[in-house]
Order: sequence, then structure tokens, then C-alpha cells
Amino acid sequence: MMIAARAALTALLATTTLTSQAATYTNPVLGGFHADPSVCRVGGDYYLATSSFEYFPGVPIYHSKDLVHWRQIGHALTRASQLNLAHTRSSQGIYAPTLRCHDGEFYMVTTNMEGGGAFYVHTKDPAGEWSEPVWLNDPSFAMDPSLFFDDDGKVYYTRHGGGEHGGVYQAEIDLKAGKLLEPPRLIWSGTGGVWPEGPHLYKHDGLYYLMISEGGTSYNHSLTMARSSSPFGPYTANPANPILTHRSHPELPLQATGHGDLVQTPEGKWWMPLLGIRPVDNRHHLGRETLLTPVAWNDQGWLTVNGGKPLAVEMSADGLPASSPWPAAPVRDDFNVPKLGLQWSQLRGPGDGLWSLSERSGYLRLKGSTITMNDIAQPAFVARRQEHMRMRATTQLEFLPAAATQSAGLVLRQNEKNYYELRVTGMPERRLELLIRTGGVTSLQASAALPPGPVTLQVESWPDHYAFSFGSGDAPLKLIGTAPTAPLSSESAGGFTGVFIGMFAEGAGKQQAMPAADFAWFDYTPLEK
Repeated sequence: MMIAARAALTALLATTTLTSQAATYTNPVLGGFHADPSVCRVGGDYYLATSSFEYFPGVPIYHSKDLVHWRQIGHALTRASQLNLAHTRSSQGIYAPTLRCHDGEFYMVTTNMEGGGAFYVHTKDPAGEWSEPVWLNDPSFAMDPSLFFDDDGKVYYTRHGGGEHGGVYQAEIDLKAGKLLEPPRLIWSGTGGVWPEGPHLYKHDGLYYLMISEGGTSYNHSLTMARSSSPFGPYTANPANPILTHRSHPELPLQATGHGDLVQTPEGKWWMPLLGIRPVDNRHHLGRETLLTPVAWNDQGWLTVNGGKPLAVEMSADGLPASSPWPAAPVRDDFNVPKLGLQWSQLRGPGDGLWSLSERSGYLRLKGSTITMNDIAQPAFVARRQEHMRMRATTQLEFLPAAATQSAGLVLRQNEKNYYELRVTGMPERRLELLIRTGGVTSLQASAALPPGPVTLQVESWPDHYAFSFGSGDAPLKLIGTAPTAPLSSESAGGFTGVFIGMFAEGAGKQQAMPAADFAWFDYTPLEK
């Protein structure tokens, strides 16, 4: 009996192991606004960068052991000297970065669209500080730059140029000198789709492969590829282009697929992080997210994506490194450390003087100014990406307005013209307001009187709406109102980002300082995977 039992247990364990090896993974692998992913590998470690537009710090950096589970380890642009976003319009600023690692050095190249053009930074530690920007002598408009390290020691700088119907331009670059060795020249115009952008150059089996996006970064998004025996062409287009698009599959839950990058595992398998969206009733409010798909080279030497099939939410993990999840992120940030956590972002700068973690121990103190959430400037604002369709965000606020124009509270931001606020305001009678701003028009949806003392503010999300609640003391939270997600979608609000959820303060007079808004903690609770 013991032998039989042991044999049964062994069979069960074997079955479990096989099941684990044949497991699936879920797209997106990075939920919420994580657009334009670029990836590189060092040994068994993978690093990924995404775009950040008007948010500061710029270009979040993630680390993974298995290409599925990602943990943020830092930002490439953490200092005002690296990132000038003053007066940068929403969805401008830092466009698609490319992350590359070569000979122990990491390089991130990108464009500050309204703040100086193309540049790169570098470091030996992607979780640490990166260099000051090395601005490039690119004489023309440069978008979506990329770097390619050839095996003969040459390095190539590749980027979009020429506008909507432009093409891909390239030049040799001297990274030590920090300059292009020649003016970039056109190497491929794509297959005829608008915005031939997001180029990445690779070398495989002795040939150069150029992968780009076409069709714009919305529902007509696609990936196309061409190859050549020379890095400067002429390039021959893949006869099977586009190698990926969901534009003819409006029924699929993942849309706008494109802007990918390639990485090879130590075992020789190829994978592609790329962006996509999850529309709700033909609108997406979380932004463009990072997806993952297997890719392979066929007998004709062309890249195939997911075996020619559309991408799905649940995908086979066959060929991925062994699953290596990170510990779950804590729900609560109780603001008891000297620095803001890596999940937090601000608008257009580091916010010096607008916030403090030290003036009141264990609290995030926001000090509102004359700048409001309506302004293309820097308000007192600390927020994080909404990463899940179903989530709950809660904070506790102590704030006593000294003027009727002053307010502080919870905000869901898409841009200056489209946001929701659950705010404490009013003087001498303090009250709670649910403020809705869509298309640049602000309206008061609900209001409630507030007793003295701390106030708990909460928003819970569903795919199609938000529910806002509040409470004082130990009393249960009360619903004050709801608002749809659609007005915060890119289809309604415009732009390339997604919803950020966080804390704000505003309304100081020119002659009168504003009382501090003290946030005791902030909870972000995912209610789905």
C-alpha cells in the first residue's frame, strides 16, 4: 500500500509539474498606461521601458525574470536637469523610448517632443541614477528613435521622420562622442500606412530586419517588417505584411496592437512585448498597455507573430522562462519613508515645494498653489496609474480650507480638460464635492456637508463607471455619486495616456498661503487579476 501510495503521489506531482509548465499567462502583462514597450536582456534578466509623456519622473524601468511578471525598479529620468517638461502639453513630452544594453551599459534613447528633441541617457545600473542627457545633432524632427549595435562595432540610430506619410531614417552614431556621424537618411517608407514609426533594427542569420508600426497608434495599428543585406538597404518588404494587426477583428478584446520590440531567451525562443488596448464599448480609458506574444522565424526567414493568429487575453506560456512572480505590491502606502514610492508620478516636474514627506511624519503633505488641475503647469498632484478595470482606491485626508476657492482630495486625471475630483472644499462651511470635468466644462454632480476631522475618500472602478464614496470616523462609507469611464477615454478626451488616480491640492490666493492637505495613507486594491 505504501508503495502504491508513493507511486500515486509521484504521478500527481508529475501531472502538476506538467500543468505548471504548460500554464498560460494573461495579457496585458503590464496593465494601465504602459505604452511603447522596449525590452533588452542581460543573462536571465529582462528590462523594459515605457513612455511617460508629461509625467515626472520620466520613462519607468521594469525588471522581470520571465517576461510576464514585471516589477518597477526605477526611472531613467529622475532629475529636472534630465527632463524639462515645463509648459508641456498633455500627451506631449517623452514619446516612445528604446532601451538597449550592450557591454555592461544600458542606453535609453527617446525624444522630448516639446523640450529639446532627441537624446539618450546611459547607466550601468538600470535601477540607479542615469546620466545627464546626451543631446543629438539630428537636424530634423525626430520621433521614436532606436539604437542598434552591430557585430562589427558600429552603432546605428534609427527613427521616424517626415510626418504622417514619412518614413524611417537612419544614421551611424558615435555614442562615445555623443553625436551622429552623418545626417539621417531615408531607408524605408513602409508599406503605405500612415505614420511609419516605432522602428527597431535587428540582425538575424546575417540579414538586417527593420520592424515598424504603421496605421497610427489606434484601431488601425499594425506591425510590418522588411529586410536587407545592408543596414541602409535597400529593404524588401515581407510579402505577408502586416505581420500583426487586429484592425479586421473588432470583436477581439485586445485592439490597436503594434509598436513591438523583440527579445530572445537564453533557450533561443523569441518573444515580443508590444502595446494594445482593452476597449469598453469602443472606448479605452486605461491607456495603451503592454502585451506579450511569442514570435518565431519561418522557413523563408520572416518573423511570424503568434503563429499567425490574433493575440488573446489568455496565451500559452510554452517557451517562456520558468514562471518567477514577484511578491505582491502592498495595498497601502502609509508615507513613512523619505522618498515617494516608484509608483507615484507628478505633472511636468519634481514638484519642489509642493509636497513633503517630512514636515509631518507619516503623512504626505500637499501644499496647493495658484496652479489648478485645469492649467498646463505643475499643480500639487501625486498620482499613480490605474492598472485594473476593477480596483478600489482609498485615502484619508486632513484639510481645513481657509478660503472658499481652496480644495484638496482624490482625483482621476486624463488631462486638463477631462478629470473627476472627490474634494474637500468650502469656508466657513466645509463640504465634500464630486466634481466632473469633461471637454473643458466643469460641473458639480453632488455635494455633502462634512463634520470636523479626517475624511476618508474612495473611488471604486468597473469597466464602464466609477463609484465615489466618503466617510468620517468609524462610520461606513457613503456613496455620493457615480461617473462613467467613457469621458476619460482617449476616444473622448484625446491623447495617448491613461487614467491616473491620486491626490491633489489647489486654490491658494496670491496673497494668502494655503493650509496643508495631509494624506495619512493611500490604498490601491486590485479587484481583478
